[in-house]
Amino acid sequence: MFIAFATFLLIVAGALVTSNDAGLSVPDWPTSFGSIYKIPRMVGGVRFEHSHRMVAELVGLLTVTLAIWLARSEKRRWVKILGWLAVGTVVLQGVLGGLTVLYFLPAAISTAHAAVAQTFFCLAFALALFTGKRWIEEVPQVEFDDRHPTLFTLTMVSVAVLYVQLILGGMFRHHGLSWWPHVINAPTVAFVLGWTAVRALTAYSKVDAIRRPAVIMLSLLITQLCLGFVAFLTRIAWGKDAVQPELPMVIATVSHVAVGALLLAITVVLAIQVRRHVPVRFEERVPAGERETIAA
Repeated sequence: MFIAFATFLLIVAGALVTSNDAGLSVPDWPTSFGSIYKIPRMVGGVRFEHSHRMVAELVGLLTVTLAIWLARSEKRRWVKILGWLAVGTVVLQGVLGGLTVLYFLPAAISTAHAAVAQTFFCLAFALALFTGKRWIEEVPQVEFDDRHPTLFTLTMVSVAVLYVQLILGGMFRHHGLSWWPHVINAPTVAFVLGWTAVRALTAYSKVDAIRRPAVIMLSLLITQLCLGFVAFLTRIAWGKDAVQPELPMVIATVSHVAVGALLLAITVVLAIQVRRHVPVRFEERVPAGERETIAA
């Protein structure tokens, strides 16, 4: 849980770097102004960029520690694998962050850096869920899903459209795309996530593990849409001619990124809980000859 919290702070720190145009305030990597351990003067954009690196180093160290801890004490092999997958993801995240500096903030690499960061955030959420006492001790409230599309399918589509929105938003913030693809895709995200949440709440409201993340997801979706509108106004409508980033735009954009990360993570949690508590009922296929025999 602490790693998930630290990763959320890391995402906020990264959004502050981008929103304040501080990406190249520290011009070298993996060192900072030629040093691995010295803290530079925290002035201007340096305070955003170097703080971001310090939080990233903390998250990386914590993740390696957790993976070793899981390897030594966890009995479930798949949880151990998930721990090492988190290590691989955080290493990839660090490398992508370094490449954004070395290649002067290319939009594709910077966007991949943002996408991998939120993927790691989802992994941290999942590890917190899987190692929790409730997950280990509870008996799943199994209710089979006979509807089409199934709730699990809807949750997977929800995660997919959120990733598309994440990539479009990242490309816009890093000057690789115009704003309109991100804005045009927002109604699709709202429709799919709204459909998923309403299905979960109407069909499986008695299952706590389904109801809680569905309520949170719907609340975050509404908040995110409002923040997206404010971010659009402050960045595009009111701040397009600003000489430097203005405080209202920074606050709105960073909040939009932070809530988006929480929305993606809780949607992944909902998908996991649906997979556990609401499995799809598979009909057994019986050959035609056997069906005739059974009927007779």
